[in-house]
Amino acid sequence: MGKGKTVKHLIDKEWCKGCGICIHFCPKNVLEFDKHDKADAARPEDCIACKLCELRCPDLAIQIIEDQEGENEKQE
Repeated sequence: MGKGKTVKHLIDKEWCKGCGICIHFCPKNVLEFDKHDKADAARPEDCIACKLCELRCPDLAIQIIEDQEGENEKQE
């Protein structure tokens, strides 16, 4: 991931059925099961924002939001 970028993982725990597809496809092992067997971003700082988890989730329970530092300032 480029310097100055942050990635947010929005995971809807009600929609997530705990199938593990997102965990399997994550190339950087960012995602893990939480104590309720739902997907969780255990290491968000390692995320490269490839969005494979978002694309592969059959329940549309995960969304990746990329934010560049200072992005709001540039728009003004």
